[in-house]
Amino acid sequence: MSVNSKTQELKQRMQLVLQGGGTKAVEKQKAIGKLTARERILELLDEGSFHEYDLFVQHSGKDFDMDKKILPGDGVVTGTGTINGYPVCIYAQDFTVAGGSLGFMHAKKICKIMDHAMKLKTPIIGINDSGGARIQEGVNALSGYGDIFYRNTIASGVIPQISVILGPCAGGAVYSPALTDFVFVVDKISKMFITGPDVIKTVLGEEITQEDLGGARVHAEISGNAHFFAESEQECFEQIKNLFTYIPWNNTKKAESFPAKKPKSKEYKITSVFPSDPAKPYDVRHIIKSIVDNSEFLEVQELFAPNIVVGFARINGDTVGFVANQPIALAGVLDCNSSDKAARFIRFCDAFNVPLITLEDMPGYLPGIDQEHAGVIRHGAKILYAYSEATVPKITVILRKAYGGGYIAMCSSHLKADFVFAWPTAEIAVMGPEGAANIIFRNEIMNSDNPEKTRKEKIAEYKDKFANPYVAASYGYVDAVIQPSETRDYISHALEVCKNKVQEHPKKKHGLPPF
Repeated sequence: MSVNSKTQELKQRMQLVLQGGGTKAVEKQKAIGKLTARERILELLDEGSFHEYDLFVQHSGKDFDMDKKILPGDGVVTGTGTINGYPVCIYAQDFTVAGGSLGFMHAKKICKIMDHAMKLKTPIIGINDSGGARIQEGVNALSGYGDIFYRNTIASGVIPQISVILGPCAGGAVYSPALTDFVFVVDKISKMFITGPDVIKTVLGEEITQEDLGGARVHAEISGNAHFFAESEQECFEQIKNLFTYIPWNNTKKAESFPAKKPKSKEYKITSVFPSDPAKPYDVRHIIKSIVDNSEFLEVQELFAPNIVVGFARINGDTVGFVANQPIALAGVLDCNSSDKAARFIRFCDAFNVPLITLEDMPGYLPGIDQEHAGVIRHGAKILYAYSEATVPKITVILRKAYGGGYIAMCSSHLKADFVFAWPTAEIAVMGPEGAANIIFRNEIMNSDNPEKTRKEKIAEYKDKFANPYVAASYGYVDAVIQPSETRDYISHALEVCKNKVQEHPKKKHGLPPF
């Protein structure tokens, strides 16, 4: 047989596989606003960069007439390409082929590209669109999930792992995204749950739709399982591309540097976005944008636990991670969800060499029966653990309130922050002036001829003595009290002098964080 005929045979074989589940299945996919697996990959990667592997892999199922079925590519597309010119490994489940169900060879393809990612030290991106484990293959399908979960765990902190939920992701399948660094969801398309509505109705008698049970908004706002929410697949892909401009390709690198840009001082000026009234809330994101390059801030988990803000920005062209209390949401208190959100982000930044900037303005941990019973002690300890363990440069700026355990938790000098700066408006104390005065001066207030007047006088006395940055500064707990307008300059300088920071912990197998 000639070379031409062999080449023609290859083209014919490729054409059959590239059709996926066939015209009808593809049309059904597109009718609900979904792209095909290969279209998704081509949309996300740099033009012309995708190279597909294992195109001709066949499924291994033999029972229940599976030996008579042909599943092109076994329902998953794998390969390599580039984003912003840098290499990535990628896979996308093909719902048009057996509902994207995971069988033994399907999982083997995913594991193979994950192994490539670890070997080549490149990010791995998984596009999930699957009906779950392939029932006909029994325990072989389950073994595939286990193999993937193991690789997710071993790759954690070594290479960035991105999960994109663009269809159903149910049962055991949800645990792979849960083990990755960032999860992207799209409104009305993404669905994630352990057990679906039918099982819930059968077992518990409760009726709920797939959207209300595990839709994109549910995981972005309520469960916190998703980190980025988009209205369309195209918007989702742009979010991923943007994220990759802020993070390094593996844990031995630093994120790419960009030309330094000044903040947009007309729109975001600290003196105009920070209120003079100490009781008035403000949006801490405006403070961040008044500090960072070009006032660009990529917020992570924007819709979840809004009382704390986390995300990426640049200062002098280099990526930094921000953790900031949000006064316009629950006064910026720490609670179970915000502690989890912050701790996870801190650990990502530390694993991938991203310096941490903390902006503090909060009255402490959220009190209440619900929080205590939900385990705020355990959850709150996660942020303490994450900050203490982190060895990247850590810079803290206390803007206003820093009370009690919250003062310690938000990367204080006691958790080995490299630099702690405070604005003159900072109030560093065990608790707020009102509560403290009621306790310290209780007898004097009660025995006074005018208790209310005495109480106000004692509150003022406490404020003068403790509700300021100077007592902490006198002990060296604050390195410098600075003017708000000097914040970017002080942070920039601190980052520069911390560039060669080396900090080592005692040798151990690993610590035991309060999971």
